[in-house]
This record gives sequence, structure tokens and C-alpha cells, in this order.
Amino acid sequence: MKLGFRAGNQNGSVIMALDSDKREPMVSPYNVLITGSTKGIGYAFAREFLKAGDNVIICSRSAERVESATQNLREEFGEQRVWGTTCNVREGKDVKALVAFAREKLKYIDIWINNAGSNAYSYRPLAETSDEDLIEVVTTNTLGLMICCREAINMMLNQPRGGHIFNMDGAGSDGRPTPRFAAYGATKRSVVHLTKSLQAELRMQDVKNVVVHNLSPGMVTTDLLMAGATTKQAKFFINVLAEPAEVVAEYLIPNIRSIPSNGSTKPTYIRFLTGLKAYSQIFSRFAFGARRNRYMLED
Repeated sequence: MKLGFRAGNQNGSVIMALDSDKREPMVSPYNVLITGSTKGIGYAFAREFLKAGDNVIICSRSAERVESATQNLREEFGEQRVWGTTCNVREGKDVKALVAFAREKLKYIDIWINNAGSNAYSYRPLAETSDEDLIEVVTTNTLGLMICCREAINMMLNQPRGGHIFNMDGAGSDGRPTPRFAAYGATKRSVVHLTKSLQAELRMQDVKNVVVHNLSPGMVTTDLLMAGATTKQAKFFINVLAEPAEVVAEYLIPNIRSIPSNGSTKPTYIRFLTGLKAYSQIFSRFAFGARRNRYMLED
């Protein structure tokens, strides 16, 4: 039996990860954990996984939102398939508690989606951004993601089935400028780098039962996006390119689920809004007036 070794975790122990040819097969229904999942795209993801028959853990910083979202999902999908708990991804102790909660309810997690993110609902030049907003954005999107990846990897290394981690990108992840939310764009650019680094680390350690992927939802008509739609240009691109969270989830979740069902151990980058699709929709707008004033008046 081939083993991948990783040493030097917090208690000094050595963790052994089963090679892909020896691990237990990952079959549905899957156990799924989604951070930042009481509203928006995270909540839409939870619904799609539940519709597919999977078991889901949702979480958020807000106890009130967790309670409300969990109740709504249980009314739709049943008491024994969805659980919710509070978690501030910026706090290591909270994420460790999230892992303990997941183990208690489901024993293991097959798919962990790092969706929690923030731009502090602030759209202004960096020079005018407060310390509090910068700290909110950077600690949630960068530190929080690192903590979640660390804990998810440690959890999955000890699971016979292994697991898949998906890191959500966002505006700025492709290196394009994000004026008026520069800090957010910078943190999302770092998501891609972090994912590549984690993929390289796992390869170096010969770990094949834990795989880290990138996930790109494109432009989603969430509160986060719509709060910044104050310019004619912003309204134009939202009308032309954005889609409701439910539409995005209906496309992405089957693609996510296909990875464990196919037994794949290769990192992937799943995109909803591809370059070709974006250019096609922009062309249709200029050529035929498609999607004009779809969500908001531009003039």
C-alpha cells in the first residue's frame, strides 16, 4: 500500500493519507459543507445539493440567519439532511468547532466549499476605505480561507474517502483591476494563488485522496454585487452578464458532483461564466439590444 506522509502538524503527529488506488470509493449521497451559506449563492448551493439527495451543513456568523436558513431548508428537504451552526471563518477556534460539528453530525465531509466572503458592502476608492472595512475584507477573504483550507485538509487526510475542497473566486481573480473595491479584488486574486500552492503542497507530500479546486460563479445577483451598482458601466455589465444565484447553482452543482462520482483526483477550475459566454452575451447586447435594463435601468 502506498502512503503519503505529512509531518509537522500542531501536535507533532504524522498524518498518513491513503493513495487514491487504496481509498474507499466516494459514492453519493455526498456529505457537503458550505461556508457562508445562509443566503445568496451559498444558500442556493445548499438547495441544489439537497435536491440532488446529498446531506448538507450550512454556517454563517449570524446565529439568527443560521436558524432561519436551517429551518427553511428542513421544511423543504426534511429534518435529517441539513444542519446549521455559527462559524466566523476568521477565527481558528470557530473553524475547528465547525469540523467537530461536521464529524458529530455526518462523520465525514466529501465536499467542502469555501464560499464565505465579504467586501464590507463598501464601494469606494482604497484611499477612502476605513481600517475596519479593510480588516473585514482581508481577514474574511484571505485569512479565513487559509484557516478553512487548513482545517478541511487536516480533516480529509484522515478520512478513508478523502475529500474535495472548492475555493470560490470572484472579481479580480483573473488579474483585472477592480476599482472601488480594490481590497476585495486583491483578496480574490490571492484565492487562485493559494489554491495552486495547496495543490503543489499536496503533490509534494504524495497526497492523492485530498484535492483542492477553484470554483468560479461569475457575476451573481446577490446583495454583495447589487450594492455596488451605482454607475452606468456597473449597471450595464450586471444586466448583460449577471445571473440569479439559483441559475448559477443549477449549473455548477452537477459539475461539482461529477468530480467525486467519476473518481477524479485531478484539480479542476469550474467556471460558470466563461470568456466565450461573456463575449457572446456582450455581442448580443450591442447587436440586438439583448438584456437591456434586465435588472436595473441603465439610463
